[in-house]
Amino acid sequence: MRTPNIYKYIEFFSLFVLIPLSYAFPYSLFLKAGIGVLGFVYVLFVLIRVEGVSLKLKQALDWNLFWKQTAAKLIIIAIGTSSYVFFIEREALFQVVLNQPLKWLTLLFIYSCFSVYPQELLYRTFFFTRYTEMFKTTSLLICINATVFALGHLFFKSTLVLVLTSIGGLLFALTYVKTKSTFLVTIEHALYGSWLFTVGMGQMLGFPV
Repeated sequence: MRTPNIYKYIEFFSLFVLIPLSYAFPYSLFLKAGIGVLGFVYVLFVLIRVEGVSLKLKQALDWNLFWKQTAAKLIIIAIGTSSYVFFIEREALFQVVLNQPLKWLTLLFIYSCFSVYPQELLYRTFFFTRYTEMFKTTSLLICINATVFALGHLFFKSTLVLVLTSIGGLLFALTYVKTKSTFLVTIEHALYGSWLFTVGMGQMLGFPV
């Protein structure tokens, strides 16, 4: 196994530790947005021009297995989160979908297309393409991925968000390792995130409700 060069360590620390940590501090939103945009442009450049990754859907996918596994996990998530909202903030349970269905649909569309997909390009496609060789075992790689994914949500300053994104990070990393498909893990991420908003956890998780 080839030892990764020092540049990749610096790159990893900058993209997945330093920038997310900086977002937890109060400074210009325009500057934060600028850093985010420049970082994402860099990620796309490295993926396409350096790593030669194609962002087109080209591999055959086992849709039957994917939907069975995803549905099983979603049922467990639905039961757990519904119970949580019922006991912690009962008035929020399905509040948006019942009272503001158009807003609900709009936010789910924006979230799925403009938040989930970029996150999966960064945290799964880019991360696993660039840094697999930096970690001795797949288990360690997955755990580190889940950790930095949660760290990327530190700016919400919410323990609940960190717990949920840690769990989500593990699930998404496992799916990506099994399928090597950004498309499938994006669907899974969008489904779970959309459910959390639907069940009434939007305000708890920073959705504009």
